[in-house]
Amino acid sequence: MPKSAKGVAAILPARWGSTRFPGKPLHPIGGKPLIQHVWERTLRAKSISQVIIATDDLRIAETAFNFGAEVAFTSPKHRSGTDRIAEVAKKLKGISHVLNIQGDEPLVEPSLINRLAKTLLDDPKLDMATAANAFAPGDDLNNPNAVKVVLDRAGNALYFSRSPIPYVRDTTQDVPFYRHQGIYGYSLPFLLQFVKWKPTLLEKAEQLEQLRALENGARIRVLLTRHASVGVDTPADVAAVEKILRKAE
Repeated sequence: MPKSAKGVAAILPARWGSTRFPGKPLHPIGGKPLIQHVWERTLRAKSISQVIIATDDLRIAETAFNFGAEVAFTSPKHRSGTDRIAEVAKKLKGISHVLNIQGDEPLVEPSLINRLAKTLLDDPKLDMATAANAFAPGDDLNNPNAVKVVLDRAGNALYFSRSPIPYVRDTTQDVPFYRHQGIYGYSLPFLLQFVKWKPTLLEKAEQLEQLRALENGARIRVLLTRHASVGVDTPADVAAVEKILRKAE
């Protein structure tokens, strides 16, 4: 393990009770449970010293144990994956930073995980980091499930929204639109502080947890990537992901 990897843990929150897709982490994709794909790709990131699946469900825990994962059993009372990873992170030894790898992202890029870890390690004052990619021509900017982010000149997030932002009043201006990807990195002290804050006004309005960080004055670095991550939100997404995985083989 390289020297820079010390202190960076990747935690994969996984719960059974998804409203739109119950049992999603164990749904088979290409012959493996969804969560196993995410775990295997995260293991390929060389900048990570520890990979843990965090769950409150025995079915998920047993399956993860069987394919060789380290598992942390967590409280069933957590409102979000961030609360779940914080419970695990505060018990870890020698960890300075934590990455939250969504358990429904079977195509997560190991190279992006490495970039997030390096970005956090290189800037001790950075609270948080995440990623985004440019919308392709013809993409539906009005889709509320495709979260948009606008950046300052240093690459830090100014705002996240389910609405198209920025509003382009002068249509002669060539303004890029960026789609936020649901992968996060935190300094450990900031993560533990974040989960103590109450949900904020804009967070509740947009239903976007990362706005809590901005509303409390945190700095969120956004790494731009060409790779458009494809998550599994509903059963209808499974076929599309399997097709991409077959092409990659």
